[in-house]
Amino acid sequence: MAAGDKAFAGAIPEIYDTYLVPLIFEVFAEDMATRVAQPGVREVLETAAGSGVVTRALAPRLPGDARYVVSDLNQPMIDRAAGQQPPDGRIVWQCADALELPFAAASFDAVCCQFGAMFFPDKVAGYAEARRVLKPGGRFVFNVWDRIEDNLFADLATNAAASVFPDDPPRFLARIPHGYHNIDLIREELRQAGFSRIDIVTLTKESRAPSPRHAAIAYCQGTPMRNEIEARDPGLLALTTDRATEAIAAVCGSGPVSGMIRGHVIEAAS
Repeated sequence: MAAGDKAFAGAIPEIYDTYLVPLIFEVFAEDMATRVAQPGVREVLETAAGSGVVTRALAPRLPGDARYVVSDLNQPMIDRAAGQQPPDGRIVWQCADALELPFAAASFDAVCCQFGAMFFPDKVAGYAEARRVLKPGGRFVFNVWDRIEDNLFADLATNAAASVFPDDPPRFLARIPHGYHNIDLIREELRQAGFSRIDIVTLTKESRAPSPRHAAIAYCQGTPMRNEIEARDPGLLALTTDRATEAIAAVCGSGPVSGMIRGHVIEAAS
């Protein structure tokens, strides 16, 4: 995985949180929080927490004596997440690599990860770490996006970027966020990591934005696709965003827009 595929820094965290989170992440975060906050769950670890959308949904559902460790590989995203959350003594913010978790074995009742497993350079190692820090009977709850063709705005933005860079199209969205959707592979890699009880459901939701421009900014400027664009020609970021805006408007209209998003939700236990 290229370094730029994992770099959520500079202007990206704020744009990500302002534009992309309400566009595609909030609806799945509510689902994630409901699945994690089961009776008896008090010690929770979140990995790849991003700007904290799951944290905001899950924290109110946890008991008053809970310990909730919120982690991400990127310190700027942790800083953004902490800045969005009301003061809460139950929450510990920590920069941590999901493949090398700095926690003792059998420390948590649940580990959750929203749309982060796709970024693990070694999926089995990441899953094995989640299993290691889970208490006996604990659950690992995570989700991944389905293929890009089933996620309208991401697909349109990727095709628009290809029209600007036809000889070297930016493919971050297809390659990483939407590149790990084979549920048979996911099951097999979880088994390799030691999980034996694995449930997978596919959820189709609706993504909504106040305008085509909002959705275009979300993908072109609020994800590492921005890094790809600027590595090719920083002067073409605005043009790529304009092309994505036009592509979304052509399909969805010029006012408030909506489009399909689809992901797989996985619950695994030993």
